[in-house]
Amino acid sequence: MTVTLTTTGPLGSPEQNAEDTYDVTVVGAGVVGTAIARELARYRLRTALVDAADDIGNGTSKANTAILHTGFDAVPGSLEARLVREGRDLLADYAAETGIPVERTGALLVAWDEDQLAALPRLRDKAGRNGYHASRIIGADELRSAEPHLGPGALGALEIPDESVICPWTTPLAFATQAVRAGVHLHLNCRVQDIASDAGGHTLTTSRGPLRTRHLVNAAGLYADEIDRLLGHDVFTVTPRRGQLIVFDKLARELVGHILLPVPGPAGKGVLVAPTVFGNVLLGPTAEELDDKTATGSTADGLDLLREKGHRIVPALLDEEVTAVYAGLRAATGQEDYRIQEYPELRYVAVGGIRSTGLTASMAIGRHVMGLLAATGLDPGEPRPLPPLTMPNLGEAFPRPYRNAALIAGDPAYGTLVCHCEQVTLGEIRDALHSTVPPHSLDGLRRRTRARGGRCQGFYCGAAVRALFEEARP
Repeated sequence: MTVTLTTTGPLGSPEQNAEDTYDVTVVGAGVVGTAIARELARYRLRTALVDAADDIGNGTSKANTAILHTGFDAVPGSLEARLVREGRDLLADYAAETGIPVERTGALLVAWDEDQLAALPRLRDKAGRNGYHASRIIGADELRSAEPHLGPGALGALEIPDESVICPWTTPLAFATQAVRAGVHLHLNCRVQDIASDAGGHTLTTSRGPLRTRHLVNAAGLYADEIDRLLGHDVFTVTPRRGQLIVFDKLARELVGHILLPVPGPAGKGVLVAPTVFGNVLLGPTAEELDDKTATGSTADGLDLLREKGHRIVPALLDEEVTAVYAGLRAATGQEDYRIQEYPELRYVAVGGIRSTGLTASMAIGRHVMGLLAATGLDPGEPRPLPPLTMPNLGEAFPRPYRNAALIAGDPAYGTLVCHCEQVTLGEIRDALHSTVPPHSLDGLRRRTRARGGRCQGFYCGAAVRALFEEARP
């Protein structure tokens, strides 16, 4: 197995020959870009995956509500509706195969007034038009029985029993790991600055030197519009939509059994309360239109709004300890559908406007893009099996190493706790630091192990974790 992962140094020279040219290059290593790269890895192609950050999944993919959607509320007939529906089944099977934690909690769209209650039949019918027929309307008594800590005044709900929560960090890491093991070249800290196109393909000017490719896929998330303009287009503009969230302590988990969704209104889907696979409870997100694609800070006004909304949904939640607050930016384009388009004459596929459903749809997007690449002239040949993969479990509801006596007997490092809040062991940290796609920052290590992600936010374990990280750095 030849693994190519580069984070520093030049990529090549302007005089690259045919052997140095990639068949396909994917720009953007979020959950969508890594899913596309994994799909390309199934073929005997020379493929590159590049990202401006020092890690995969470092943008929108690392900061979302981590829901595995059924697609019940997508716009019927849209590309997003089809890809979410297909992607959910693909990702659910892939998660079971590779050990990505998923919990089928179900969701409840809670009606708080008569207008919202009257909207539930319409939403149930919309779910049916999207191919989801398991939803049902429940009354106030059944709703109260299902969620006894719900705030007063709820009149009923639409139950969506197959909505689930998933690990948002392990998913793109699994895609990237499998792609790299299958031969995809991953180049990090590699910002695309310019693109020159000719009859033979594209030359990307990057922060690490030139890169030559025959076909190009733009999955750059918040920056997909900017990459698209480098190809001479002015089709869409990405407006970052900030979503702030509050993470409550694990002791709050017993307060919430389902994903609690608002009935969508003119202003959007609104604020939800949801369990996480890590054992916490999320409250959020806000939806703030910004013009700064780096504005991932939390604000007092945003957190006050979330507390106000949360007090109505689950009043007791506001009495629980807060573990963390964070904010993510979604790639809004002003169109309620994905912006996926092939350009055969350019050997180019744009994958833009992938918003909150991108995690669920990622694998289906990968397959869809393969079809579009064929339309641009790519002949991938016959598919081949990918190397099998088992990911480290980060889910609270599934076996963790510190509880595995047989594993600890074979290697005591799995019984040595480093992060006590999240029960992360020395063995897990060691494995992450020496994995196929290792972390290049402490935050990257946290996303691979949960270390420093608990109640103390690294106050007690931070020095020990940093020492292990620095010791493993080349």
